[in-house]
Amino acid sequence: MKRLIILFVFIAVVVSYGQSGLQKISNSLYNSLQTVQSDDNVLLWVFFKDKGSNNQSLLKSPSIAVSQKSLERRSKVFAKDALIDESDLPVNTKYIDELTAMGFKVKQVSKWFNGVSGYIKKSEISGILAKDFVSNADVVYKYKKGKDEAVKEIPASNSKKQPASVNSLDYGNSYTQNQMMNIPAMHNLGFYGQGVVVGIFDAGFNNLAHEVFSSMNIIARYDFVNNRVDVGDGNGAKGTGTHGTMTLSCLGGYKPGYLIGPAYKAKFVLSKTENTESETPVEEDNWIRAMEWADSIGIDVASTSLGYLTFDAPYQSYTWQNMDGKTSRMTIAADLAFQKGIVVINSAGNEGYDANHNTLIAPADGFNVITAGAVDASGEKAYFSSVGNTVDGRIKPDVMAMGQGVTVASTYSTTLYSTADGTSFSCPLTAATAAVLLSAKPTATPSQIRDALRNTASKSNSPGREYGWGIINALAAYNSASLPVELSSFSGLVDNGTVKLKWQTKTENNNRGFDVERSAAGSNSANWISVGFVKGNGTTTIPQSYTFAEKLLLPGNYVYRLKQSDYDGSYVYSSTVNVSVAVPGSLVLSQNYPNPFNPVTNIEVSIPNKSQVRLSALNILGQEVSIIYNGEIESGVYKFQFDGSHLASGNYFIRLTDGKESRIKKVILMK
Repeated sequence: MKRLIILFVFIAVVVSYGQSGLQKISNSLYNSLQTVQSDDNVLLWVFFKDKGSNNQSLLKSPSIAVSQKSLERRSKVFAKDALIDESDLPVNTKYIDELTAMGFKVKQVSKWFNGVSGYIKKSEISGILAKDFVSNADVVYKYKKGKDEAVKEIPASNSKKQPASVNSLDYGNSYTQNQMMNIPAMHNLGFYGQGVVVGIFDAGFNNLAHEVFSSMNIIARYDFVNNRVDVGDGNGAKGTGTHGTMTLSCLGGYKPGYLIGPAYKAKFVLSKTENTESETPVEEDNWIRAMEWADSIGIDVASTSLGYLTFDAPYQSYTWQNMDGKTSRMTIAADLAFQKGIVVINSAGNEGYDANHNTLIAPADGFNVITAGAVDASGEKAYFSSVGNTVDGRIKPDVMAMGQGVTVASTYSTTLYSTADGTSFSCPLTAATAAVLLSAKPTATPSQIRDALRNTASKSNSPGREYGWGIINALAAYNSASLPVELSSFSGLVDNGTVKLKWQTKTENNNRGFDVERSAAGSNSANWISVGFVKGNGTTTIPQSYTFAEKLLLPGNYVYRLKQSDYDGSYVYSSTVNVSVAVPGSLVLSQNYPNPFNPVTNIEVSIPNKSQVRLSALNILGQEVSIIYNGEIESGVYKFQFDGSHLASGNYFIRLTDGKESRIKKVILMK
C-alpha cells in the first residue's frame, strides 16, 4: 500500500510539472511547494540557459556594461582585453517579458546568476518550467535577523580629547577603536581612504543629517527593499535605518573631538538591502542585486554588516552546515565580486561560541571574503562574536577589530553619539582599514589586501577558529611585502639558460629604480639576493616598460621580485607578483586558483623546454570540452585564465601536455 501511495504522489507531481519540468526544480523548491496551496504566490528564482545573441557585442564595448571606474578596478585582476565577461551582460529582456506575460511578477534581476526572482502562483509554475530558455528554478532563500546589538547613548561632553602631539587628528571617544588598528599612524602618513569607493550594504540610513556625515561624499544610494533612491525611513518605507547609520558613521564619519572613521575621505555608495520588520525574513536576492549594482558603479571595498542565518518554517533557509563557501547564493556572489576586483568584508555574526560547530552567517563563509570578528577595548574576543571554522575546514573569522563599546553616531539626534556592540561594527572598521590601505597602495588586488591584513595581524603565527589571524594592524599591513609595486604586468622566461624578465608600470611617482632580487627557495624565504638594478623614469603618468636579463648556469626553480625605491628613500616590493622560472626541470601544472571557481580561474604552468604545448579542459568522461592554449611556447612559467562560462557546473580536469609528458589536475566549476 505504501508503494502505491508513493507511486500516486510521483504521478501527481509529473502531471503537475511534466517530466522535463520536474528536472528543472531544485529539491529545496520542490519541498517548499508541498507546503503551499495551488493559488498561493511563491517567491522563487528562475534561471535562464543563456543571455541570447543580441548583447554579445557588449563584450567588445565594456564601458557600456559597467562604469569606467569599475573597469579601472578590474584591470588589476583581469587582462586588458577581458575586463568583462558573460556574467556582466544584461539578462535577456525577451525572456523576462515572456515570464511577465504569464503572470510572473519580477522582484530582482541578476545578471551574474542570469536569472530573475519574483512571485507567481504555484499553479503557474509548470508553464514557466516548460519554456525552452528556462534552465532551472530554485527557492529564494531567506534569513532571520541575528541577535540584537546593544546601543548606549553617551553625552557629547564625555568626549575624550587626544594630545595634539600624539596624532594629527583628535579622535575623541573613537580613539580606542582607531588606535587598536594603528589607524592614527596611517592618518599621520596622509592616508584617509582618498581615491577609494566603499559600498555599504545595510538596513538603510535614517540619520544622514547627523553632523558626522556633513563632509561625507556619497556618490550613489538605492533602497532595494522598497525600490527607490531614498535610503532613509520616510514615505512609508519598510524597515528602519538605524543600523546603517551606526555602521556608516564608524567607517567614514568625521567630527574631530567626537568621532573619526578611518576612511573619512573615501567616496560612498549606500545600499539598503534589509527589511528590519521582525515578521519579514530577509531575502538574498536584494543583496545580490545590490552588489551587482555597486560593482557596475565601481566600488573598491564592500562592507556588509547583515546578521542572518536561519529562519523558521515554512521559509527555506541556510544553516551552519551550509557554511562551506559554495552553497549560499550570497556567498557565491560575494566570491564573484572578489574575482572582479572588489575587497569584500563581512561580519562573522553575533551567534557566539559553539564547541561543536561554526556559528557563522552567510556570506562570511566565502573563500575570499574577509570575515571580521569582534573584540572588546582590551583586545579580548567579544562573547557574542561568531566562530568558525567553515564546514570544509577553512579558518574563519579572518581578522578581528573592535566590536564592543564602539563609538557611533546617534540614530535620533544630529549632535549626540552612542556606543554599540556587535560584529556589525568590527566589519566596517575592517573595511575602512582596507580602504585606507588602498588609498596608500591603489594597485593592490583584493588578495593582496586580504593577505596583508592576515599576515600582519596579532595572531598571524597561530590562527584559529575564535580569533582568526588576530587584530588587524594597518601600519604593519602597509609596510608588509604583500603590497605591490605599481605594475600592470610582470613575466619571465628562459632562453638558452638566460632568464629574461619584463615588466610594465601603470604610473610612476618619484621612481628611482628597481632592485631585481632572486631566491632559490620561494617567496617566503629570507634568502633573497640582489642580482641587478634597473633605473626608473622618475615621475610620469605614462606607462613605462622595463627588461632585465641574467645568465643562470645551474638548473632549478628560481623566484624573482622587484624592490622599487623612490628618491625619498621609501620602497615597496612586488612579492605578490613573483615569477618562478624553471631552468631546465620538469613539466609542471599547478593547482588552479580559485577552486572551486565561477566562471573564471587561473592556471600556472612551468615549461622546461621550448615545445608544442596543449592546455585543455576535459569532462569526467575524458572528452575535451575547451582548449585553453595550443601552440609553441618558450621554456618558462606562464599563467593562463580558463573561462568556464559556457560549461555546466561540475567536476572537470585540466590537462597539460608537451607531446612527451602530460599533467592533470581536477577542478570544480560551481555556478
